[in-house]
Amino acid sequence: MARLTQADLSDLNESFEERTPLELIHWAQEMFGTRLAALSSMQRAGCVVAHMLSQIKADIPILFVDTGVLFQETLDTRDRLIEEYNLNIVTLMPAKTMQEQTEELGVLYLSVEGQEKCCDLRKTEPLIQVADQYDALIGSLRRADGGQRANVPILAIDPAMNCLRVNILASLTKDEFQAYLKDNQVITNPLHQQGYPTIGCNRCTTPVMESEPNRAGRWRHLGPWSQYCGINPTDVAGKHAPSIELPQDLVDRILGRETDFMI
Repeated sequence: MARLTQADLSDLNESFEERTPLELIHWAQEMFGTRLAALSSMQRAGCVVAHMLSQIKADIPILFVDTGVLFQETLDTRDRLIEEYNLNIVTLMPAKTMQEQTEELGVLYLSVEGQEKCCDLRKTEPLIQVADQYDALIGSLRRADGGQRANVPILAIDPAMNCLRVNILASLTKDEFQAYLKDNQVITNPLHQQGYPTIGCNRCTTPVMESEPNRAGRWRHLGPWSQYCGINPTDVAGKHAPSIELPQDLVDRILGRETDFMI
């Protein structure tokens, strides 16, 4: 195994800035083969990724975490994408139901620390359970969303999953993103038209007023410091290790180099 850091990816990330999302998908397919999956939480950006995969008929599974307390509209969106885009969406579930979790640990999401624990149990842990199956995950983070995502790299280290995140939409502008949605009539979560710019669990997501930031409706009851769940490592600075471990030959191919083992 070989160590791969975010710094190692600097030159590659710079060269990828001019690549289109579809070109990045093709690169990931060629690089990782069957060890590649995509992520979607059934929000706009994740639906755009799903549409792109369907258009090129990419045989890439899409991982979707059903926390057990999602809005029905979110689950309906997943089902529409499966049926109308003919996609392989793999639904992952937490080990315990919300009722079982509450009986054991109480109502976690009523405090900042509890919210982090709840998100970890219901969002992150289901992904960790399949981490050994993938070396790379196609994500949908965009710099245009601002906040912690304003500088998200196209290729990002994901220590928890020990894999590479490929953020194919990272450099899309707001106008480019909206144009893709409109021009392709992308299936989206109907809650977006009902005052929800971003959508999470039904316990911790509320509508947002026009004068508020987009993420104001996420964990509103906990204050502005709880706007991210932590499932995306680049959202939470300083809380993850700086490297991952992948097979030496894969690291060499990612970085476009060959390792000379001759002494």
